[in-house]
Amino acid sequence: MTEARPDDAAIETTMLGLVAARGAGKTICPSEVARALGGPHPDGWGPLMQPVRRVAVRLAHAGRVAILRKGKPVDPDDFRGIYRLALPAAASGPGNQSGV
Repeated sequence: MTEARPDDAAIETTMLGLVAARGAGKTICPSEVARALGGPHPDGWGPLMQPVRRVAVRLAHAGRVAILRKGKPVDPDDFRGIYRLALPAAASGPGNQSGV
């Protein structure tokens, strides 16, 4: 293997950037993060799906992203299956000027 796998910091930066670009009330698929870092071929982005999930859980605990299933927030420590990522509800409210 000639290419190094992206580290958690690169995953975090990409994830936060994609969620912010999508905007309040919109979601991204975790595979969008993996594809942005690993390229369009499944051999590149597929192995990144577990690291992406791990970073999403950490960021959800920190209140920086929300993990959603069927449009509803889930417990970051107890969810399975297909999920989406979004700005946390507090970040999308009118009173938040944090610039997340």
